[in-house]
Amino acid sequence: MIHTPFLLALCLILAFAHQTRAANPVRVVVWDEQQPQQRLVYSNFLGNEIAAYLAQQPGLKVTSKRLGDPGQGLGEEVLDSCDVLLWWGHQRQKEITPAVGQDIVRRIKSGKLALIALHSAHWSTPFVEAMKERAREDALRPLSPEERRRAVLVETNRYPNFFTPPKYDDFVTPFAWYRKQPDGMVHITLATPNCCFPGYRPDAMPSHVRTLLPNHPIARGIPSEFTIPQTEMYNEPFHVPAPDAVIFEERWQPGEWFRSGSLWKLGDGKVFYFRPGHELYPVFKERICLQILDNAVRWLAGGSKTEQ
Repeated sequence: MIHTPFLLALCLILAFAHQTRAANPVRVVVWDEQQPQQRLVYSNFLGNEIAAYLAQQPGLKVTSKRLGDPGQGLGEEVLDSCDVLLWWGHQRQKEITPAVGQDIVRRIKSGKLALIALHSAHWSTPFVEAMKERAREDALRPLSPEERRRAVLVETNRYPNFFTPPKYDDFVTPFAWYRKQPDGMVHITLATPNCCFPGYRPDAMPSHVRTLLPNHPIARGIPSEFTIPQTEMYNEPFHVPAPDAVIFEERWQPGEWFRSGSLWKLGDGKVFYFRPGHELYPVFKERICLQILDNAVRWLAGGSKTEQ
């Protein structure tokens, strides 16, 4: 038998938790390049539709920004009021300068911000700069503290035009070469990550997704297997640092596959890449894909203040 004082205490705890969530929502910025083709499928643009869905979920405060906004939608006041930055970019990636991406990376490393990159945002400036920084961390990790202090790291890009997809027989970037000098100094040559892949096919063929880490918070409530009816195909190898976790894997009937939900730790923050997409297919009208974004936003922001 449950006593009345216990029930009263439980109600007070639940009420306090609800008030805390309401007072401290996760602040989400959905940034969208807004290329015109999106409107063939997303009448109010892809980013706005994702933002509208997230805004309906408890404990989230959502703002939608676009490339055409003042400061490209990435001013200090925007980033200072953001816990999770969710990014869609495709045709105008070059218009965001490396300096802007590096500022976002500094915020990620300090734990002030988390990044979710969607589909073609594999070549977005924030994701590229985040992967470069993680590649630097990985290159230094095998060294002793003394070796790290004295290491010389030189970066090289194997492609004259960075926005060139790798070939299947290229060695996978990032890759580091080490040369230890007689005086103990270590010279590192780092081939920076291309952040792309050798194969893609925009034919709307369905993909079959497996949840590899069902106990991860990002996979909460997600089936062990599900199908995305229409999506663009990307094929491994993905030229990025090895993820700390691969939560979802995607496959296509002809045999292609991709690590479609990957997670990296970067300093005190995190980066999540979710592959499904293409602006001409209604991927982000699929309930499961939207639930994954909801889960990711909450967990990347710390989870505890929005757990339901």
